[in-house]
Amino acid sequence: MKALIAIVFAAALLITTAAAQEPGRPPRAPHPPNMPEAGNVPKHPHPPNPDPLAHLMFPPEMIMSHARQLNLTDDQKAFMRSEIQKTTASFQELQWKLQDQMELLHESMKSTSVNEQQALAQLDKVLEIEREIKRLHIGLAVRLKNRLTPEQQEQLHKMRMEHHPGMPGPPDAPPPPIQ
Repeated sequence: MKALIAIVFAAALLITTAAAQEPGRPPRAPHPPNMPEAGNVPKHPHPPNPDPLAHLMFPPEMIMSHARQLNLTDDQKAFMRSEIQKTTASFQELQWKLQDQMELLHESMKSTSVNEQQALAQLDKVLEIEREIKRLHIGLAVRLKNRLTPEQQEQLHKMRMEHHPGMPGPPDAPPPPIQ
């Protein structure tokens, strides 16, 4: 019984996430974890636990929008554009797969009597795609960070601290306290 309740809760959470995307709307570009997009800021009083890696990585848009200030070389810019384009294409494909699998999970949960094995197997498919998406985001962040010089990384940390004072600075700074 507890497993069924957990499945229903997980499915409801995933279905809510999938339903938040408007049908017919193309998937959004890859977005690093815990970095809200414009107009997508959570409205709950207690923000979720901060991403423990957020202070170590840089959003692609932040790097590219400050390319001149960072003195990115042509080689760095070309590499980053290429990686972002490849990741965006992969992300879109995964978003479509996720949407398909979420629809199947939703269908499996509609009945008044749910086949637990079938529902769990479908949930596993959904979670695997979500894992691939997270891996894609982290992989891109690592590749971009590795192309930045230590000085450029330090500059980005300073820029982040100016725009987001609560965000810790360089990697040797401790992560923000969990509230």
